[in-house]
Amino acid sequence: MHLSYEESKKHVVKGLLLLAGITLIEVFLSLIGKGDLLSSISAAAPKVTLLVTGLLIIVLSIYKAYYIIGDFMHMKYEVRGLAMSVLLPTLLLVWAIIAFLQEGGSWGARREWVREKDKAPAEQTAKPKQQGMLPGEEDAWYRVF
Repeated sequence: MHLSYEESKKHVVKGLLLLAGITLIEVFLSLIGKGDLLSSISAAAPKVTLLVTGLLIIVLSIYKAYYIIGDFMHMKYEVRGLAMSVLLPTLLLVWAIIAFLQEGGSWGARREWVREKDKAPAEQTAKPKQQGMLPGEEDAWYRVF
């Protein structure tokens, strides 16, 4: 697709305005979600408000990334194989980040449990039973039969 200089300039300005508008919407949503802008909404159901605004921000951020990759990186004009060779490793990287965050959260949640176990005194157990032969019975193995 070939555009003249003026058409290209309009296309870029339109894209920048779209991205700026989406960014402003994201900032507005984050202010609502935290209760800084409309505290009555956040006070009624704080977890639901935070969850909904968080999901909307994630969706808008994914759309911005899609738009930037498609238009400014010209991926929508490339053949499918090249686009996939760029996008699939990126998706794997995102998956890895999510997996590491989950694993780190799991370790963090268990940290207090481990500290409590370390502070607790060791359990006193009975003397373990002797296993194997007693001293002086080295030749007694045949008596078992």
